[in-house]
Amino acid sequence: MDPIVIPILVAAIVVVFLVAATVRIVPQARRYNIERFGRYRRTLQPGLNFVLPVADRVNTKLDVREQVYSSDPKPVITEDNLVVNIDTVLYYQITDPRAAAYEVADYLQAIDQLTVTTLRNVIGSMDLEGTLTSREEINARLRAVLDDATGKWGIRVNRVEIKAIDPPNTIKEAMEKQMRAERDKRAAILHAEGERQAKILTAEGTKQKDILEAQGTQQAMILRADGESKAVELVFQAVHRNNADAKVLAYKYLETLPHLAQSDNNTFWVIPGELTEAIRTVTSAFGDQPASTGPPPGARREGAADADASDKDQVGAPEVEANSTLALEAVAAADEAAKQAAVAVSDAKAEAEAAGEARPGRASGRASASDA
Repeated sequence: MDPIVIPILVAAIVVVFLVAATVRIVPQARRYNIERFGRYRRTLQPGLNFVLPVADRVNTKLDVREQVYSSDPKPVITEDNLVVNIDTVLYYQITDPRAAAYEVADYLQAIDQLTVTTLRNVIGSMDLEGTLTSREEINARLRAVLDDATGKWGIRVNRVEIKAIDPPNTIKEAMEKQMRAERDKRAAILHAEGERQAKILTAEGTKQKDILEAQGTQQAMILRADGESKAVELVFQAVHRNNADAKVLAYKYLETLPHLAQSDNNTFWVIPGELTEAIRTVTSAFGDQPASTGPPPGARREGAADADASDKDQVGAPEVEANSTLALEAVAAADEAAKQAAVAVSDAKAEAEAAGEARPGRASGRASASDA
C-alpha cells in the first residue's frame, strides 16, 4: 500500500468527523440548547445550524408545541372537612427553552406540585357543594397562579381543567339519597300543582256552565211569560170582541175542575163555593126554556138593530140572527158543554167519596161542608 494513501485516508476521516460534528439539523417545533465548554452558548432554531466541533455540544432538546400533562388524583380537604380526590389536566407550552432548561430542574414536577398546593388553598376555602358547582372558578384561579409562577421558567400555562372530583363513597350515597328526595319533592310539587290547576279549570268550567244555564233558564222564563201574557191578552181580547155570554164562562169554569184531582199526591180536594152558582148558571143557560120567556124574533131583530146603531163607535160582537146556522151551532156547542160539565161534576164527586172512605174523619167533615 502506498504510504501516501494512508495520510490521505486519515485526513478524509478527520474532515468527515469535523463536518459531522459541525453541522446540526434541528427539526421543526424543536429547540436545542448549545453549551460551549459547559456554558450556555445559544439555542439552535429549526433548520441547518453549524457549531464548533469538540467545543460545542447539545445540552437539552425541547419541544415547543403545546403539551398536555395529566396528574394523578390528589387528596384535598374541603372547608367542611371532607377528603376528595381531584384529577387535573394541564395544557402548557415552552416559550423560552433556555429558562425551561436552566431555571428549573424538572418543570413538570414543579408544575405538578404547584398545582396540588394551589388546589388545596382554593378547595380549602369551599365546602363540598361549592367545590362541585364551582369548577370554572377553580380553573380560573389555578390558571392565574400557575401562569404567574411558571412565567420565569419559560413556560406558559394555557389552560387548567379539573378532570374529576371524587368524594368518599358515603358522601356519594348521601348525595344520591338527597338528589332522590329532591326529585321526589319536585315530582310531588308538580303533581299538586297539576291537580290545583285541574281543579281551578274544573271550577271555572262549572261556573261558566251554571252561568250559561241560569241565563238560558232566565231567557226561557222570560219568553214563556211573554208568550203566556200574549196568550192571555189574545184570549181577553177575543172574549171582549165576541161578547162571550155567561154560559161560555161557566163552561170554562167547570172545565178546570177535573184538573184539581189529577195529581197523584193529592189526598183531598176542595170544591169552590161558587160551584153551585156555576151549575145553576149552566143549567139555566142550557135548560129547556119556553118560547114565551124571550122576546119575539121581531123584537130581537129590532133590539139588535138599536144596539148596533147605539154601539157604532164601540168594538162589539158581530150580529147573529136567531134562526141562522151560527146560532144553531152555538146552541149545540152549549149543550155539549153542559153534558161535559155534568160528567166532570159527577167524576169529581166520585173521587171525593173515594177519598172520604179512605179517611173517614176528614171525609165526614168535608162531606158535611159540601152538603151545607
